[in-house]
Amino acid sequence: MRSRSLSIAAALVLLNLAGCGTVNEKLSAGMGDYVPQWAGGLPADAPPRPGTPQYDAYMKERERKRLMPAADREKEEQAQKGATGTTSAGAGR
Repeated sequence: MRSRSLSIAAALVLLNLAGCGTVNEKLSAGMGDYVPQWAGGLPADAPPRPGTPQYDAYMKERERKRLMPAADREKEEQAQKGATGTTSAGAGR
């Protein structure tokens, strides 16, 4: 009789753990957006989530850059780095 109650208890524990796994999977998909980066959340430069308008714009921009010739792409990246780098370069002088 003792082995039967032990097996029933083990089955209940396994079912509980399986239930928690599916709940955590669904919660973690949405909660990752609200957790700060220092606590393991998404980094600031992470792309937007699929299905949002920001994601569609992001993918269009990626496709535009992919179709651009490499020389033009490098010039654009240098111009962007120059625009952001002027404020930090001026502060170091």
